[in-house]
Amino acid sequence: MTEWLNVHYVVTYFIIYVFMAYVYTKVFKVRKLPILKELIIYLVIGVGAMILASFQLLLELPIVYSLTVAILLMFMVRIRYFFEKRQKR
Repeated sequence: MTEWLNVHYVVTYFIIYVFMAYVYTKVFKVRKLPILKELIIYLVIGVGAMILASFQLLLELPIVYSLTVAILLMFMVRIRYFFEKRQKR
């Protein structure tokens, strides 16, 4: 899988960008912002994704795998909250 990510660097960048945007919207986004501020935030996420993609491709750090684990843990927490809420009813 790592070799495939190294060969397809555009896909690697896109995966990292989508994962980072998801984490931002689910964890850090508290309220709706004006469109220009949202655009600036997603541009900064794009620059950060470019830096992390270079870490993934050049230094061979497991960035995609780490983000995948983070998102899986977020899903597990959401499932847990769902069942706790359902159990209270």
